Amino acid sequence: MNAGVSKVMMTLGVALTLSLSVNASDLSDDAVNKRIAPVGNVYLAGAQPAAPVVPAGPRTGADIYQTTCFGCHGTGAGGAPKKGDKGAWAPRVAQGMDVMFNHAWKGFTGKTGVMPAKGTCMNCSEDELKSTIEFMTKGL
Repeated sequence: MNAGVSKVMMTLGVALTLSLSVNASDLSDDAVNKRIAPVGNVYLAGAQPAAPVVPAGPRTGADIYQTTCFGCHGTGAGGAPKKGDKGAWAPRVAQGMDVMFNHAWKGFTGKTGVMPAKGTCMNCSEDELKSTIEFMTKGL
């Protein structure tokens, strides 16, 4: 073996050994158990998972906009009208809330873009979605 390759391999071996000893310096049972603890749970068919977290109440339009809608309506992706863009929203607002809600709820493909059903917020209620539309169009 080449002397240069041998030096590199030796250096890598020493570095690896030292890095392991630094990261695992606490060898107490508690420390070891904490490092190897599982990060999730697996449920087999028929097993009962933990109860899902239920929201304390309806989310606001602003909350839903920030968590679900901003990806498109904050950037214009997919032809989505950006929040606050009067020109882009004007033809939609002129159609009325019922049409905007129907397009948002069921999905819609128009000349300038695509609105996926529920805006990809599959757990949004009708009231939450209406509140989000009102939030995005407020002041236009």
